[in-house]
Amino acid sequence: MRDDLELQFDLTPPTSEQMQHFVADLNEEDRHLLLEHGEEAPFCGVFLHERREGLYTCRLCGLPLFRAVAKFESGTGWPSFTAPVAKGHLRHIRDTRYGMVRTEIVCARCGAHQGHVFPDGPPPTGERFCINSGSLEFTPKGQPLPDKLGRGGPEGEPAR
Repeated sequence: MRDDLELQFDLTPPTSEQMQHFVADLNEEDRHLLLEHGEEAPFCGVFLHERREGLYTCRLCGLPLFRAVAKFESGTGWPSFTAPVAKGHLRHIRDTRYGMVRTEIVCARCGAHQGHVFPDGPPPTGERFCINSGSLEFTPKGQPLPDKLGRGGPEGEPAR
């Protein structure tokens, strides 16, 4: 069953022209993080200590990925969340890099690398979505969500 929020957002991928525009605005480090499955160093991300209400969106395409109320302090050095805004907003990929098996998560709409999900989180889900701050943007509650693809509502409407 699909989440109500998932049904509201168009998950059609950006056009190649839109992707070229998004990528052109990235520096080398951000390009590595978002497009080449990089990782930022622990304890340095801008959202590690963010406490305001709102929504975290994909930095590349603006799709809502996590609610601030799902954020928790994991002690790992990366922002951690118990659940995504909608299951269909993230795609899971088997990651065998670095001699271990992990589950990478990417934005379901544009494919931008977000981080990894682990089965050691707190209730109610038991999952820990360990996310790179550089993969996210934050929209405080009541501020308009990004409409990077020009698709209109609910993008561009205030975050709840």
